[in-house]
Amino acid sequence: MRAPAQVKIALISSSPRRREILQMAGFNFRVLKVDVEERAYPSPYETAVKNAESKVLAAKELLADDEVALAADTIVVLGDRILGKPTSPAEAVEFLKRLSGAWHTVITGFALLIRNRLVSSFDESRVKFKRLTREEIEWYVSTGEPLDKAGAYGVQGKGALLIERIEGDFFNVMGLPISKIYDILSLELKK
Repeated sequence: MRAPAQVKIALISSSPRRREILQMAGFNFRVLKVDVEERAYPSPYETAVKNAESKVLAAKELLADDEVALAADTIVVLGDRILGKPTSPAEAVEFLKRLSGAWHTVITGFALLIRNRLVSSFDESRVKFKRLTREEIEWYVSTGEPLDKAGAYGVQGKGALLIERIEGDFFNVMGLPISKIYDILSLELKK
C-alpha cells in the first residue's frame, strides 16, 4: 500500500465535501474545475459513472504527468426516480416529504485517470430517513443546507438529524467512497 500523501490527485470537483474527505484521508491534491454538462442515462448507475468519466476526460489536458485525476457524481434514487439537486426551496420540501420515513439509495460514480488509463466504478449505500414532520422539513430547508445537495440533504451537516439508518459506506453518502477509491488506486499504481 502506498501512503495517500504520495499520490498526487487532481480533484475535478467543486464540492467542499469531497475536498474535506481527501484532506481527512491525507491525500496530496489540488482542485481543477472543468465545465461539463451532466446528462441522464438509462440507469442511475450509468448516469453516475458516465458523468464522472466525462469530468475526468475533460480535464485530461490540464494534468501534470504524475497526477491522477479523480471525479465523482453522487445521485440519490428513491424508487425509480433520481432526486438531483433541488432547484428551489419548494422542490427541496417536496424531496424531503418523499424521503420521509423511506429507504433510498445513494450512488456515487467515480472515475480515475491514471497514466492515461480510465478506471471507473461506483459505490452504493442505503439510507433510511426518520418520519419527518412538516415543521422539521421547513426548518431544515430554511437553513439553506439542502439547496446544493443531491436529494436535498447533507449527511455530514444538519441533515444528519433526519437520518435513522445507513447501510453501507458513510463517505459514499457524503459524496466520495474514499476507501474503495484508495483500494483501486493502490492496485492500479502497482501496474
